[in-house]
Amino acid sequence: MTRVVILGGGFGGLYTALRLSQFPWTDRPPEIVLVEKHDRFLFSPLLYELITDEVQSWEIAPPYLDILANTTIRFLQDKVTDIEAGEGKNQVTLQNNGTVSYDYLVIALGGQTPTNQVKGVDKYAIPFRTLSDAYRLKEKLRSLENSHKEYIRVVIVGGGCSGVELALKIAARLGKRGKIRIVERNDTLLRHLSPFNRKTASDALSKAKCWIDLETEVVEVKEGEVSLCYKNQIDTIPADIVVWTVGTKPAIPPSLANRLTLPTTLDGKIEINPYLQVFGMPHLWAIGDLAACQDEKGNRLPATAQVAIQQADYCAWNIWATIENRPLLPFKYQPLGEMLALGVDNATIQALGLPLSGSLAYLARRLIYLYRLPSIEHQMAVAFSWMTTPLTNLLKSLEVV
Repeated sequence: MTRVVILGGGFGGLYTALRLSQFPWTDRPPEIVLVEKHDRFLFSPLLYELITDEVQSWEIAPPYLDILANTTIRFLQDKVTDIEAGEGKNQVTLQNNGTVSYDYLVIALGGQTPTNQVKGVDKYAIPFRTLSDAYRLKEKLRSLENSHKEYIRVVIVGGGCSGVELALKIAARLGKRGKIRIVERNDTLLRHLSPFNRKTASDALSKAKCWIDLETEVVEVKEGEVSLCYKNQIDTIPADIVVWTVGTKPAIPPSLANRLTLPTTLDGKIEINPYLQVFGMPHLWAIGDLAACQDEKGNRLPATAQVAIQQADYCAWNIWATIENRPLLPFKYQPLGEMLALGVDNATIQALGLPLSGSLAYLARRLIYLYRLPSIEHQMAVAFSWMTTPLTNLLKSLEVV
């Protein structure tokens, strides 16, 4: 039987597996094996809402076994320790499940936030990419909220979407007690977004009284403080929490990267052709945060969920087409718009040329993400939860009264 092995269960890997399982097959369908080290999928665009308790963890992090229950996809919770490709020996080695051979391989191991480029970041700062990161940040906030501190000082490094969304969520949670500062090395926040979204976000940050330090770099993080450099002058300021949202790098273990002889760019991403195949290896695909994917104009695409989901559709099609002897499709990215959460019950959207902000944008954003959740069953469960939670909270408040 033909076997397709997919490494990584993020947006790229999981959605490729789901799409591939839905195609019609002339003969016997291939065995699809999904390998992921975690037991839960993370819908990361809604991770910020854990900070303000707008969502529950099960809503944005369903178990893979639940997602894949009604599919033929085989799930292995394991870590990849080796990948062999070519010379008649196509197999991956897993930490607990030995070797698994493959006919076609998708590498979608995702990305991670680099924390070793500035002194003290790996020890004293908190990244914000995983469920455990969110739990760690929430616990730190809870501890400070229960302390006798008059103000809680939070420094968020990075003025992209992650930094801005996180700053406004924390500001909404802490209220007047919070002192939130965003540190950005460039001369503007959200520099890749539309003018409308930048302006709306800027207004929200101003209303929340968040400090903005532009053209500023972090030179060191210590316990309870952070040192900033602005125009060659270094100042050290107090910080109860430092959150690091800067950058992304391929989440390939160093031991594996040293043995994996795949073509890569200077920043370590795997080079792929227009069909999302690894150059020179037509039986290998690479998608998501670790792939150097470009649009039709040759511009590098960002490491976002929107890009990975679209790649998954093309990747699944091209694997199906390869097996079925059909023509492959070159990847064409379609920008579907920009969305940004701006605190509680507030968001901004620029899609199809139409700008939208406020509560209506917040609701639209939630509905769009609800549609993007990985299975119909989970979509229905989350929709029911979102509809009934306000009523449940109201009844609880009446009981207290």
